[in-house]
Amino acid sequence: MIAILLFAIFVVTMMAGVPVGAALGLAGAAAIALANPETYWFGTLAVPQNFYAGLGKYPLLAIPMFVLVGTIFERSGVASRLVNFAVSIVGRGPGMLPLVAVAVAVLMGGISGSGPATAAAVGGVMIAAMSRAGYPGAFSASVIGASAAIDILIPPSIALIVYSVLVPGASVPALFAAGLLPGVLVGIAFIIPAVWLSRKYGMGGNEAAMPRPPFWRSFREASWGLAAPVLILGGMRAGWFTPTEAAVVAVFYGLFVGMIIYRTVSIRDLFHILRDAGELSAIILLVVSLAGIFAFSLNTLGIIDPVTRAITESGLGEYGVLFLILLLLVAVGMVLDGVSIFLIFIPILIPIALFYQWDLVWFGVILTMMIALGQFTPPIAVNLMVSCRIAKVRMEHTIKWVVWFLIAMACALLLLVIFPSIALWLPRALGY
Repeated sequence: MIAILLFAIFVVTMMAGVPVGAALGLAGAAAIALANPETYWFGTLAVPQNFYAGLGKYPLLAIPMFVLVGTIFERSGVASRLVNFAVSIVGRGPGMLPLVAVAVAVLMGGISGSGPATAAAVGGVMIAAMSRAGYPGAFSASVIGASAAIDILIPPSIALIVYSVLVPGASVPALFAAGLLPGVLVGIAFIIPAVWLSRKYGMGGNEAAMPRPPFWRSFREASWGLAAPVLILGGMRAGWFTPTEAAVVAVFYGLFVGMIIYRTVSIRDLFHILRDAGELSAIILLVVSLAGIFAFSLNTLGIIDPVTRAITESGLGEYGVLFLILLLLVAVGMVLDGVSIFLIFIPILIPIALFYQWDLVWFGVILTMMIALGQFTPPIAVNLMVSCRIAKVRMEHTIKWVVWFLIAMACALLLLVIFPSIALWLPRALGY
């Protein structure tokens, strides 16, 4: 009965407009209190303890730093220089600007690890350029919104850091390595419909007449941005620093590039950069800490074991259960953000993964891909919200274009399910 109340309070409060993090904390606290009516005040002491325990994890220190990195590179103009470099390689013509948008989003993913930040940085440059070339705003917003979702797969990824905190058997370096090839695979999968739709519907008619940037000049200007993922990932691989330390190094590197090399970030801009990064980091970490109360209530109420047994004994089989999990994540991904999904469902899903002996690193990449899909699946679609705001179009106008990118993501996901080595080959080769 209390288990039903736990989820009922969460759903009702969230539908009433309460933020997801607060809804998780309220539902968990209420369930803890109701489970021990005789010792109400003693039982509620678990609330502040688990609130603190949710934050008292070393890998979480990387989250505000990587959020700050994304904000710095967004303001420094790295995206525009990467766009010029990509255009100098692929040239001009119908479908080339959407291809560039996807490629630059993948490169930005190796810097920020935040989908909305990439949607803002790349969208601010690409949507205006695509509009001048003759692409409809709804199509441009769809390309940017979908492409930005790749960022939570490409390391450094905030979602993968959260997963590593919740699942001790999956280290941050292993998850970062495992997400790289699937991220590139999704990028290639997105390029196919982007170019095909452009040419099928005759979009980008003005693109061929636009000038092509000189290769060496654009390469020289973009080299500082291209070096950032190499510094972050190469430094971790070489053992120079941990993922958390890599985030701090990336912050100072971003400030050096923005303030000394490009001179697009001034001392006055630092206040706005730190404020924006602080606000976003506070939201993420507050949700993490409040979800710790929810997870504690799940464990103390004994909900996880019965749910695990019910699913594993349902007769669906290994792949039937996996398909059921994927459908569940698609449904909740339409209304919840990625971090909240991890915090709510990981305590329930990991026992199922252990029962079927799924590799926890591979399983983490699968779950992250589903969260990425939710980032551009209406009605919430946080990335699509950002790109639609920049393109000044309504989200419903993007549906006929977004559906093709959802199909492309589904195909990439199917390949990853059939061939787990796509995710596991690189971490195994690196010895993680």
